[in-house]
Amino acid sequence: MPTDAHCERIIGSIRREALDHVLILNEAQARRILAAYQRHYNGHRPHQARNQLPPSPREHPAAVQDLDRRRILRSRTLGGLINEYRYAA
Repeated sequence: MPTDAHCERIIGSIRREALDHVLILNEAQARRILAAYQRHYNGHRPHQARNQLPPSPREHPAAVQDLDRRRILRSRTLGGLINEYRYAA
C-alpha cells in the first residue's frame, strides 16, 4: 500500500519531468501526456531502487567493448521532452 511519501514522490516526478514543460489545453490531452509518461516511467526510466536499471529486463544495458561499432538509437517521448536511448540490434 503506497504511503503519502510514495504518492508525493511520483506526483513530483510527473510534474518535474512532464507536466511543467507542456501547456495542457484539455482533459484529453492531459490523459495522452500522462499515458505516454506512464509508459516511459514503467518501461524505460531508470529507477533508484533498482540500481538505476529500468523495470523491463530487456532494457538492461549491455556491456559494450567498442562504442564506434555500435549504433545508438533515440526514441522521443512526449514530442522530444523525454529522450530514450538504446543500442541498435
